[in-house]
Amino acid sequence: MSEELEGKHGVQSLEVGMGILKAMVGGKRSMMLKDIAAAAEMPPSKAHRYLVSLIRVGLVEQDPLTSRYNIGPFALKIGLVAIDRLDRVRLGMAAIAELRDTINETTALAVWGDHGPVIVRWERPNRPIIVNVVTGTHLKLLSSAAGRVFAAWLPRDQVEEQILKELAGGSAPADIHTLDDAYAMLAEVEREGIAAISGNYAVKGVEALAAPVFNFKNELTMALVIVGVEGSTDMRAESPTIIELKKSAHNLSLRLGSTREVDSAA
Repeated sequence: MSEELEGKHGVQSLEVGMGILKAMVGGKRSMMLKDIAAAAEMPPSKAHRYLVSLIRVGLVEQDPLTSRYNIGPFALKIGLVAIDRLDRVRLGMAAIAELRDTINETTALAVWGDHGPVIVRWERPNRPIIVNVVTGTHLKLLSSAAGRVFAAWLPRDQVEEQILKELAGGSAPADIHTLDDAYAMLAEVEREGIAAISGNYAVKGVEALAAPVFNFKNELTMALVIVGVEGSTDMRAESPTIIELKKSAHNLSLRLGSTREVDSAA
């Protein structure tokens, strides 16, 4: 153990409880009290006290017919969230690489961070003039394509404060003056299933497209983005570029367990 960890006080009872959970995970099936106690190397009476508390918070459940213990619903929820957060980025990176190969455009992956949308990965196309996208860049909600995707599909109470700040700070596009203007624009984004910005992008001379990706809870989890030099990307609604972007986002949503209906062909 490192000196840094040794110098920090922890909660011993929590560590003991986690030891019981580890024993149950290692058992790979529902277990009797005596088996859990043996695996956790503690007396059955002590294991039982911890199991009572773990049941109360949903980390463990007990079958009333067999008296066996198993992982509880909250523990399963933690596992699903962990899978979503770990695997979605890996799958998203693969998706933007495949999309880049298909359309030969700069592609990027954006997720929701502590301060709004953030670029976590981008892929360079095979062409002489490209737009460099900086990993870690935080995006505006109203003046970036990915930002508009998050603002359109996330709950309003999660994005409204930031939208108001952008309106007050003058960073919103020139044609968006009020909150009603912003929500009207975002409603159009939702109807189209995609956000497209050209001419008034966050960076002059750059245009972008973004499409939403949904997870197993049918909630927005990330955005796939295409970025190009203004005038170089086919922004028409029926263009092959937009069709491929929607298709890629739709297929990734399916891989993440979404059952949400997403238009992938228009």
